[in-house]
Amino acid sequence: MQAAQARARTLIEALPYIQRFAGRTVVVKYGGHAMVDPALKEDFARDVVLLKQVGIHPVIVHGGGPQIGEHLKKIGKEPRFVAGMRITDRETMDVVEMVLAGLVNKEIVANINRAGGRAVGLSGKDGGLIEARKLVLSRDDPALAAPEILDLGHVGRVQRVQPTVLRRLEEGGYIPVIAPVGYDPRDGTSYNINADFVAGAVAEALGAAKLVLLTDVQGVLDREGRLLSKLTPEQAEALIQKGVAQGGMAPKLRCCVHAVRGGVGAAHIINGTIPHALLLELFTDEGIGTVITTTDSP
Repeated sequence: MQAAQARARTLIEALPYIQRFAGRTVVVKYGGHAMVDPALKEDFARDVVLLKQVGIHPVIVHGGGPQIGEHLKKIGKEPRFVAGMRITDRETMDVVEMVLAGLVNKEIVANINRAGGRAVGLSGKDGGLIEARKLVLSRDDPALAAPEILDLGHVGRVQRVQPTVLRRLEEGGYIPVIAPVGYDPRDGTSYNINADFVAGAVAEALGAAKLVLLTDVQGVLDREGRLLSKLTPEQAEALIQKGVAQGGMAPKLRCCVHAVRGGVGAAHIINGTIPHALLLELFTDEGIGTVITTTDSP
């Protein structure tokens, strides 16, 4: 009886969140260990289907770095990175597109459909969804008079998101699953784009209520390693400037800040290795990760 009552309390706690976000869009960046562990993959698919079932519109943007690395090794091509970003020549881009838009994307679609949902896989090329431009990076070199320009090949940035195809899918009861491959409509060149920033740009274009980034860490931590459960955009920027948010967390925070300032209701960074992490973050009072928002209520 106590276990049954506890489950009932959980459902009651979720009710106001379901009511608040019914009819709204939640964009989820799916990556990390949650994409590899079989049990977590099943949990994620069920969570996404539940969101759709209660009237919330999930849109999934996924990564796939480890899978790309595995397939490059199979063809004898060693991955190369500069400033933490994959150098993507034409041959590598062909593998990236095959793995992301083919193998990884369709596995996620199949998992969601098997859980009772209706998922449709897309890349940024479908319906002109993600218009991209070549990403140009520079770094200071004391030996040079000017900053060194880094050529990463087919690595891009989001120029524009055309969300029409996503809105049509949402209206038809489908769950879009997006591979982070964009294209330049001027010459048709394909670009590999960071999935976090694709998710953020999609969330802005759809006016999403939520952007959720699944990671392999608890969330944003302070210098003592304690979880920071809620941040304003200004506080998040200060953590980056002070070096508290380092490594891969810094660009994730920048992505969240940009999305919130671009009209997204709130951005969340959560640990996707926790079973049903998505539901725990969205439908419970305490949540499990870090939320970046300008409002009092997440």
